[in-house]
Amino acid sequence: MSYLLHKTKVLKTDTTMTLQSITRSNCTLDYIEFKVMHLIQDDIQKETLDGLELCLVVLEGKVTVQTSDLIVENIGTRQSIFEKKPTDSFYIPLDSTFSLHATTPTAKVAFCYSPTTKKLSPKLIKASQNSIEHRGHYNNKRLVHNILPDTSSISDSLLVVEVYTNGGNFSSYPPHKHDQDNLPVESLLEETYYHEINPPQGFVFQRIYTDDRELDETMSVESGDVVVVPKGYHPVGVPDGYEGYYLNVMAGPTKKWAFVNDTDHEWILDRK
Repeated sequence: MSYLLHKTKVLKTDTTMTLQSITRSNCTLDYIEFKVMHLIQDDIQKETLDGLELCLVVLEGKVTVQTSDLIVENIGTRQSIFEKKPTDSFYIPLDSTFSLHATTPTAKVAFCYSPTTKKLSPKLIKASQNSIEHRGHYNNKRLVHNILPDTSSISDSLLVVEVYTNGGNFSSYPPHKHDQDNLPVESLLEETYYHEINPPQGFVFQRIYTDDRELDETMSVESGDVVVVPKGYHPVGVPDGYEGYYLNVMAGPTKKWAFVNDTDHEWILDRK
């Protein structure tokens, strides 16, 4: 199995399940950590951020989040990711202590972390603040919810986005990369893809490759898996009959999304 593919590994307590836990110590990334938790109603989770900023994305259900400065109650907008509507998120700054608990029978929350030295303010990111895009043409169509774009001043390093891809379509396509600190042409951003699939027994394909093919991995990805992208191009293909979802986290030395396409495949953008 590729070292870039992280399968779901359930760590269970009486009231929570950790479905993914990706840290800088167990993967190849320097700028991103990522976790997904399944919470049971009224269980309280507490955490202190040490040198990290965090964006909590309420994937399903509702939660209440409290920091020393702010409490927000019952955030979250959907019972299923595949309702395809934006959700609420919450930004927690460097070195904060916070707690959260589910206010619905269950909730699923993604924890998107990045190292930082800049202390900002906690902030609710309402679903209504997500910009919505329909990208691509032909069999390259996807629906995008921008939670933390590079234009946002809420976070220091984190970029967070949700993407839906219909069956028979490719996403993150034509293949593009952002692994060189060469602004304004290209930025250095690592990336994670948290995948879910509808119906859940399906699978998608993701390829990670570099121009010199020093890195060239193609993975069959199932619902709940995470693919880490330290560098290279990273397209996703969704088989007919299934819907693909992924939550992207990006971070690097500069919070700017500037990418270059694989020139071998850029011609598809010019079709009429």
